[in-house]
Amino acid sequence: NMKFSLNGALTIGTLDGANVEIRELVGPENFFLFGMTADEVVERRRHPDHASSAIAASPRLTGAIDAIESGTFSDGDHGMYRMITQDLRAHDYFTVCADFDSYWEAQRRVDQAWFDRDNWTRMAALNTARSGWFSSDRTIKGYMQDVWQITPMI
Repeated sequence: NMKFSLNGALTIGTLDGANVEIRELVGPENFFLFGMTADEVVERRRHPDHASSAIAASPRLTGAIDAIESGTFSDGDHGMYRMITQDLRAHDYFTVCADFDSYWEAQRRVDQAWFDRDNWTRMAALNTARSGWFSSDRTIKGYMQDVWQITPMI
């Protein structure tokens, strides 16, 4: 995601890993956030029925899983993605089901931003301009000083 951001890509993501830093640097208005916080994920996983309850609460998600299971995306092969849909229904360790509606809403915001070409271009330019922290030059300089404790020769 960091390299994408350096090249002007707008990120749609949850607040984990490098996404936390990207959002801080580019600004929340230039980042499409969705999903639960890390603490919410931990709490969600404590409930063994979290996947089935998320599916039951979301007609959109139910329709998506039903379409996958019906063979819509596999040329009629009902079993091609069975392992995936069974895992979503039974375990869903990565909380895909719980985050689905939030992702769908974030994707609608992406769509709106995309169709406002001037705003999209501004957001992309700001992503590039504000992502310099992730450049390899800065990273290597930091390693030189903080890890290797060496100074540049030139």
